[in-house]
Amino acid sequence: FAGSALAIAAMPTAVMGAPAAVDIQFSICAPSAQVEQALKLRQVGPSMQVWLFDDASLSLFSRGLRIRLREAKSGGELTLKVADQDCAKVSKELLPSGEGKCEFDMHDSKTTGELSLTHKVTIPAIQLLIAGRRAIADELSAAQTRVLRGIPGAWPLPPGIRTLGPTRVNSYRTADKPYAVDMSTLPSGDTYIEISQKVKPADASRTSDALVADLQKSGVPLCVDQSAQAVNKLRKL
Repeated sequence: FAGSALAIAAMPTAVMGAPAAVDIQFSICAPSAQVEQALKLRQVGPSMQVWLFDDASLSLFSRGLRIRLREAKSGGELTLKVADQDCAKVSKELLPSGEGKCEFDMHDSKTTGELSLTHKVTIPAIQLLIAGRRAIADELSAAQTRVLRGIPGAWPLPPGIRTLGPTRVNSYRTADKPYAVDMSTLPSGDTYIEISQKVKPADASRTSDALVADLQKSGVPLCVDQSAQAVNKLRKL
């Protein structure tokens, strides 16, 4: 997931400070069965359904925005993500307690900040959203709407926003490795695989190199074009 740098307007002075961790992420291009066997993966928890929201031209993605609906035990979680943010300068007022965070993601050795705000939605709301009978803008929280209003050109949302999915996501771990693996299967049957590991910022480069070396040793190939995987997945939904 990548987009153009965004500046949230009218930022108050109180800021969050630097995040305590970096989430190292790589896309893997290999059959899922091969990855499971090579890394000795075991599934953690049940499969989860996920929907994304964008228009036919992927206007939100091109602006560095992602709106995601993920099913949960008693309803769902609706998340707004804003890419390319300076987490050390993000206002505390933009991140209500329990709803928002700003964290560093490392993609292909490049580290960027990502603002994320999540709130719970009910089962009836999920049903209306995925059926296209409720506009996604009407289900966003006050904090999510406020962030979008502060991004030039992001609000109101563009017309033609539609539900993309569902994608079935399975999460995996190993018995002796600290990383996590998510496998996302699209309605078309295509599967996208991501491996990730959270570490302290000072350890990010070293851990990233060690992770790549471990995958190479296991015979698990990384995607040649790491940056293209997110948009390729969206185009297939």
